[in-house]
Amino acid sequence: MGKFDALFEDEDDIFAGSPVSKYWDIVGQAHEDLRKDEFDRIVERIAAMEQLLSQTHEYEDLDKMIKSYCLTNHMEMENLKKSVYMELAGKMVYRLGE
Repeated sequence: MGKFDALFEDEDDIFAGSPVSKYWDIVGQAHEDLRKDEFDRIVERIAAMEQLLSQTHEYEDLDKMIKSYCLTNHMEMENLKKSVYMELAGKMVYRLGE
């Protein structure tokens, strides 16, 4: 269960769009340097997660494992993705105000 699950019971009423569309609306308003910096943070986080997974699994098998997990846990992943989009959008809004 993601941090923001309660907000998605009727996501169109609260956000006038999905978490994905709101994220991209916010990113569209951000300066290019800020967008690049936030993307770099996301890539760094992915790289760290891959490194952590590779400590217990073969690196070559990671893509297959991730795809399999996503297919097997589709609904859970959809909810988690919404939470991640909201988290990233919140970080972007915070940084816009700096």
